[in-house]
Amino acid sequence: VQLVESGGGLVQAGGSLRLSCAASGRILSTYIMGWFRQAPGKERERVAAIKWGGGSTDYADSVKGRFTISRDNANNIMYLQMNSLKPEDTAVYYCAADLGASIAAAYWGQGTQVTVSS
Repeated sequence: VQLVESGGGLVQAGGSLRLSCAASGRILSTYIMGWFRQAPGKERERVAAIKWGGGSTDYADSVKGRFTISRDNANNIMYLQMNSLKPEDTAVYYCAADLGASIAAAYWGQGTQVTVSS
């Protein structure tokens, strides 16, 4: 499984961005896919997750109500819509496939930088 993120950039606080993750290879319906982020000097954090087959979702408390994870099964693309962005959302965002417990995952993308200015 290969994952390629896109859509990062610089945005002002209160703005929005949409990240995309294009997946190639065999994505099983049982996979949980997700987005993680890591800010400088901080541990990697799981932001949102989605079950590829059923579409059930889960979010970190810090992004609930602001971020939405979704997927396009037909084209093997996962999205993260980020609204009401805050400076503390600044981080490198990674998509991942076949999530395990905590911050474990079998497959990772290369990451995309999101910077929110105040």
